[in-house]
Amino acid sequence: MDIQRGKQRFYVEHSGEVVAEITYTETGEKEMTIDHTVVSEELRGQKMGNKLVKKVVELAREENKKIIPACSFARKEFEKNQEYQDVLAE
Repeated sequence: MDIQRGKQRFYVEHSGEVVAEITYTETGEKEMTIDHTVVSEELRGQKMGNKLVKKVVELAREENKKIIPACSFARKEFEKNQEYQDVLAE
């Protein structure tokens, strides 16, 4: 399943339904806040949440922005992945 980009979100659709989504808001010129991550039961265990966080990290790098991981899932991903530290807001 392909991850698509929407307005301030990345998501996965299946049969017309959103089955996974991560949302973020622009919080200043150089920051974005990940505020919500949800993955449906059918996609659990497939690392879809990890892939969604990675998409926002890639976007932050492209746009030279820092990320505030406000949602608990994103916060855990940042704690586990040292390679995300370059985009973690202080």
